[in-house]
Amino acid sequence: MHVIATAGHVDHGKSTLVRALTGMEPDRLAEERRRGLTIDLGFAWTELDDQVLAFVDVPGHERFVPNMLAGAGPVPAAMFVVAADEGWAEQSAEHLTALDAFGVRHGLLVVTKSDRADPAAATDLAREQLAGTGLAGVRAVAVSGRTGAGLPELRRELLALTAALPVPDRAADVRLWVDRAFTIRGAGTVVTGTLGAGTLRVGDELDLGGRRVVVRGLQALGRPREEVAAVARVAVNLRGVDRDEVRRGDALLTPSAFPVTGEIDVRLRGDSAQRRSLVLHVGAAAVPCRVRPLGTDTARLALASGLALRAGDIGLLRDPGEHRILAAVEVLDPCPPPLSGRGAARQRVVDLADPAAAYLRRRGVVPLAQLRVLGHPPVGVAVGDLAVDETLLGELPGRVADRFRAWSAGHPIAAGLPIEALRREFGVPDPVLRQAIRETSLTVHNGLVRAGDAVAGLPAELAEAVAAVEARLDGAPFTAPEAADLSALGLGPRQLAAAERAGRLVRLAGSVVLAADAPDRAATVLAGIAAPFTVSDARRALGTTRRVAVPLLELLDARRVTRRHADGTRTLR
Repeated sequence: MHVIATAGHVDHGKSTLVRALTGMEPDRLAEERRRGLTIDLGFAWTELDDQVLAFVDVPGHERFVPNMLAGAGPVPAAMFVVAADEGWAEQSAEHLTALDAFGVRHGLLVVTKSDRADPAAATDLAREQLAGTGLAGVRAVAVSGRTGAGLPELRRELLALTAALPVPDRAADVRLWVDRAFTIRGAGTVVTGTLGAGTLRVGDELDLGGRRVVVRGLQALGRPREEVAAVARVAVNLRGVDRDEVRRGDALLTPSAFPVTGEIDVRLRGDSAQRRSLVLHVGAAAVPCRVRPLGTDTARLALASGLALRAGDIGLLRDPGEHRILAAVEVLDPCPPPLSGRGAARQRVVDLADPAAAYLRRRGVVPLAQLRVLGHPPVGVAVGDLAVDETLLGELPGRVADRFRAWSAGHPIAAGLPIEALRREFGVPDPVLRQAIRETSLTVHNGLVRAGDAVAGLPAELAEAVAAVEARLDGAPFTAPEAADLSALGLGPRQLAAAERAGRLVRLAGSVVLAADAPDRAATVLAGIAAPFTVSDARRALGTTRRVAVPLLELLDARRVTRRHADGTRTLR
């Protein structure tokens, strides 16, 4: 399906043209038919060859411009209508300004009522007005809705137009701007809109105004569907929301895929919009806002209510008092920082030259998925699924090394600095911290940051105490010092652990320690006794007690020097 909006001055024949093309009545309200003008949005469709064309017929009267903007905002193409007998008119200009602001670049110029006047003059004047806008150079067709003249050519041009439209991303996140909401007896709440990207399916769970709703049913082109893909006019039957809780301009969203924001930084094209209170039109929404100029073409908009917006979204600012569109709007940052302090606005203008990089710079590290949600391109350095600011990543290894040196000076016998403490101090995710550590001479082992693979030497006082233990064990290698003796030397659990890491002692259990070469010496002794041997046999051969023999044999088992059998005896492997 291709969706095309009409545009043009009131009574220039837009609805008549849609009826002639589709055979359907786009004016759905009795008042519209009675008064002969379109008040609200109308919809109709037709099939040309194998292409389905759906038309959003918008009102042309000045009083109903907001309705027109709600219909034109989400569509990719427009059929701009000018009457041959009246030519370019006031609302023609405002509709053109709106389409240009919304970024509509595909369309046709259709000069209607060609049976009433020569269409040449109106065509030439309309071409002049279109020049300099996104619709400059579009093809022109003269038609008569009354006689049917020119309609075959218009149908051919419409097919050519649809062939040139960009291919929609049907795997994209859903954001359906609601342009109508009503209730159907037995079905409940129904909303309609133009699906510009993504795919809707029955059973989908979506977000609507902060509440979760479920797609109960779908309809497109008047028929029920299990699935509707962009681009399409679609009616969505929702479960989980009442009709009076939905309004035009709300958006059906893929959950957690869009930020809902009340403040945005934008680029303006057109009037500088120095006025304080205007209306922002984007999608089908119209939200009052206060404008704070930042630079010559940038501003901050404070919205009266939140909108689901991403960087790159386009809209327009309109002054409802003057009935005038002031400027096109491009969202640069949907989640800008507060402006506080002298020079904040000037600095913000500089940052908006590259808003994605500025956003990452403020935060240091963000998930790549978060950049996509905000509409920003990937920036910085990718570390796994994270984007990291280049400056931060460049400075972090040096900061980590400095912090480790300072910590080590105060903890000379510690096994290492806990990496979790380091992560909390620098406030970066674990993958980023580990990436920085790899750029240093440090290593991570069992959650501890250490000085490479080398074992640090022992402080002089501790080394002296360990040497005293080694001297005692030299003559009686399997006679472990008592806990009181170790305590007298100042060797507690932390000191013994440091001595073991330094390769000076081996801890068997608790405070039972031997010299580092004790396991090898024990294996030599045990090789000289009859196998299999018991704990008692080993104890006698080693000249020690069960306090030492039992954990020493368990250590030899773990090192696969000995093998323990089911009956408790052992043999050397």
